[in-house]
Amino acid sequence: MVLELSYIIDIERIDFMDKLRFGVIGLRNFGRGAHIKGIEANDNAELVAVCDVLADLAEQTGKEHGVDFYTDYKELLKRDDIDAVTVATPDQVHEEITVAALRAGKHVLCEKPMALSVEKCINMIKASKESGKKLMVGQICRYAPGFVLAKKLVEDGQIGELYFVESEYAHDYSKLTDATWRFDPKSPREPVTGGGCHAVDLLRWIAGNPTETFSYSNHKVLKSWPVNDATIAVLKFPNDVIGKVYTSIGCRRNYTMRTVLYGTHGTIIVDNKTPWLSLYREKTGEDEFFYGKDSMTIEEKIPISIESHNVVSEIADFCREVLGDLPITTDGVEGASTVAVCEAIVKSSQSGNREIIKYNFA
Repeated sequence: MVLELSYIIDIERIDFMDKLRFGVIGLRNFGRGAHIKGIEANDNAELVAVCDVLADLAEQTGKEHGVDFYTDYKELLKRDDIDAVTVATPDQVHEEITVAALRAGKHVLCEKPMALSVEKCINMIKASKESGKKLMVGQICRYAPGFVLAKKLVEDGQIGELYFVESEYAHDYSKLTDATWRFDPKSPREPVTGGGCHAVDLLRWIAGNPTETFSYSNHKVLKSWPVNDATIAVLKFPNDVIGKVYTSIGCRRNYTMRTVLYGTHGTIIVDNKTPWLSLYREKTGEDEFFYGKDSMTIEEKIPISIESHNVVSEIADFCREVLGDLPITTDGVEGASTVAVCEAIVKSSQSGNREIIKYNFA
């Protein structure tokens, strides 16, 4: 019996009289490509202005899209015809720009990680509450079709009860052409927080908030960088689920976020680069006709689209929630919770001790 499953990211479409007018701050990576693409693809969004400290890039991007451009984000924030901004700058200035934007009366979609410390996340949450403006954190893996399907299969009981989960963020940063801000010695960006937060957030989303971690790190590949380049963290999740997150920024392999979810009746293997999800489940008597008697489990490959950075759906969600005055799905507390786990992982790897993860953002 072949299991037929399909899933489409279904962002409820609502026709609004008004559009959400955007400014995009930070254009070197995600901002110029993904954020602008997501805004221009949405009928309820309008790109008004862009900003980057690199004057040539700001001017080029502004002219390409027929909008005003700035090199100082504070000047962009003075505009009354901008309702919301996306922040796709280096992580080190997420807090500064997000807090300023919220205080200027703008809704904010801030790229992950929300900030490089829980303390900074708390400042951002406070600014959102005080301003009455919405804050969304761009945890983009929650919009990747394969991961969305994996979560749905778990929730539908397709693999039984979870007991072990693992995800890895494996990326060769030595090949990045614009990586200097990632290893700024004045403001170190721990890889598990900067990139590994994808894997942490994905497991949080599926298995809940982990309560403690024991972690190890080493520094053997990118020796000129001021941070460790490999980290492994063992995590304890609710409902007696245990898990593992592996982060490597010096690995000699193609980028992947391979994720495995083990249940009492099956297993899911999925990543953001393979056009299918592998579902392993127990064989029933009627399956023997198709698979024979020797196999104990059945692997079914479910086709998925490869959209590891599905910002179009993320921007659509943000517009729907702001214009409809709905709760933000990945709000400041969600973003801060992921940073809290990452912070505990780093502390554990440095101290050699178990770390209890705290989720106090008041």
